[in-house]
Amino acid sequence: MLKGQDIVVLLKLAGLRSEWTVRSLEGDIGISRAGVHRSLQRLEAAGLYDAGMRCVNIAQAEEFLVHAVKYLFPPEMKGEARGVLTAWAASPLVDELAPQDGLPPVWPDPHGQHRGIAVEPLHSSAPEISRRDPALAQKLALVDAMRMGRARDRGVAEALLSSRLMAADPER
Repeated sequence: MLKGQDIVVLLKLAGLRSEWTVRSLEGDIGISRAGVHRSLQRLEAAGLYDAGMRCVNIAQAEEFLVHAVKYLFPPEMKGEARGVLTAWAASPLVDELAPQDGLPPVWPDPHGQHRGIAVEPLHSSAPEISRRDPALAQKLALVDAMRMGRARDRGVAEALLSSRLMAADPER
């Protein structure tokens, strides 16, 4: 069974070539080496990662992210909190959609700049990732939009995430 950290590893690997190491992933995404290694094993078992080629199976990953993540990892809303913007309130969706009423969704973080409705991130490292790796943070925010957004939000998020995944595909 896949875990939330596996999605973080999958999204990070989707933009990398084969020169990464488990140790470098640990430093980049804040998941322990053992955790990264187990994530790679689960991703390979699910057909989302090819260990021999050291790359993400982009077509399968896209299908999984668009159609399955919202069912496997339903959003957990936790009330008001300070945090980092996600889903439709974060880049790149905030530029594509009309502003919504109410508090925006945020990943809880004491160093966050925004007040909103706390959403449990796929992995606890998501707020720190948002400060260190904006491209990965955007992918995570798009996945959150697909997990919790309205139909229009999900459609725009799917298109944006698909374009990012296809741009990372070495076979295209």
